[in-house]
Amino acid sequence: MGKLRAFTMPKWGIEMVEGTIGEWNVKVGEPVVKGQVIAQIETDKIVNEVEIEYDTRFVRLIAEPGQTYAVGALLAVTSIDAVEEEEIDAFVRAFAPAGGAATETFATASAATASAATAHREAPVIPAGMLMSPAARELALRLSVNVSAIEGLGRGGRITLQDVDQAARPMRKVGGGGPVAIEPTSEALDAFYASPYAKRLAVKHSVDLAKLAGTGPRGRISRQDVAAAAGLSAVPAPGAAYEILRMSPTRKAIARQLTLSKSTIPHFYLRMSANVDALLVLRAELKRAGGSIPSVNDYFIRAVALALMAAPDLNVQVHGDQVHRFRDADISVAVAADKGLITPVIRAAQTKSVQGISAELRAMIERARAGKLHAEEIEGGSFTVSNLGMFEVDQFDAIINPPQGAILAIGAARLCPVERGGGVSVARVVNFSLSCDHRAIDGAVGAAFLRELKTLLEAPQRL
Repeated sequence: MGKLRAFTMPKWGIEMVEGTIGEWNVKVGEPVVKGQVIAQIETDKIVNEVEIEYDTRFVRLIAEPGQTYAVGALLAVTSIDAVEEEEIDAFVRAFAPAGGAATETFATASAATASAATAHREAPVIPAGMLMSPAARELALRLSVNVSAIEGLGRGGRITLQDVDQAARPMRKVGGGGPVAIEPTSEALDAFYASPYAKRLAVKHSVDLAKLAGTGPRGRISRQDVAAAAGLSAVPAPGAAYEILRMSPTRKAIARQLTLSKSTIPHFYLRMSANVDALLVLRAELKRAGGSIPSVNDYFIRAVALALMAAPDLNVQVHGDQVHRFRDADISVAVAADKGLITPVIRAAQTKSVQGISAELRAMIERARAGKLHAEEIEGGSFTVSNLGMFEVDQFDAIINPPQGAILAIGAARLCPVERGGGVSVARVVNFSLSCDHRAIDGAVGAAFLRELKTLLEAPQRL
């Protein structure tokens, strides 16, 4: 009898409670070797390629791609030896997650059917010559099932493992009540020229059809007429042209975080603009010199990092009634990926050159869009930068990413009239919007940060 091992949902980080199977990279029966990628598992924040830690074979894949499972849930069963399907069935039924902490559980198939809850029962008496499979006999003995009351559904009335398993389960009351009618319940509705859907809607929302003027063909009362009278904003027609999209774990996490942020954090906003002509000229000179050229956003990140050092009270996280002020500018950079917004973190950005920031961020974005970022690369930032300038957005206000205390929203560079030397000229101007948590940050602190940021961008040699 082969030794079976349970492959369960792993746990990465304290906050992880569930994961979604993106895809399996193995097939049932195929041998796998240690270090081989066997699955893609998506959490709230990352997509991980999971490697097997031992040589084995997957004898059953339980988890379905696209489905979400709790940490510790049974995803698959492996065994290096040949095993019967009945042994695997028994192992799966007896499996119990070990508190969600373990990534694999070891058990033998013979022990998999044991149940502590039935240990005290007396063993049943199985009549000699009873037609039943060996696996069914073993399960009946272990679960103390009275096989005399079982009607075998196997060939020739043979009692199978499934028969014993079903008999061991508690009885459940199913159904109840009479049939449900979908037709309008009032015969008086027959007198009105209205669609059946409109009549059902009228009954449901207590709409008097006598007061409606039909707008359908030949004055027929339509569902839209009833919906309007009932004050319904929209009632989709049967077969309407739309599709239902299920939120990914990443999108659900974003929704939870932003809803929490907007409903619990007292936001206030400060706005300022900066002339970036000198910065664009500097970048153009580097481009003519050849080599790798940082993006304008890389300069913004470097400038934000230095401005945070000049205004350290903005470089904070808020945890209840405590404010954590960071020594380094660990800047989260908002990046649009296929599954939603993610924020890789540039650690100690004030210590890195623009070129260094550019190379690091480019590599992280590539890994992010390939779903290969690790949890530690997206957690623990002290400030967030969100730039929509590449999408031609002039200006916007961003929602704070808790527990951080602030986020900077950057718009596109536009030609605008500016005062220069007592006259008016045209320059490339970028608009910024700083969102702050008023529990920890005052307006003067945010204004000091924006003033320093503007100075740095308009004198880019300091970057």
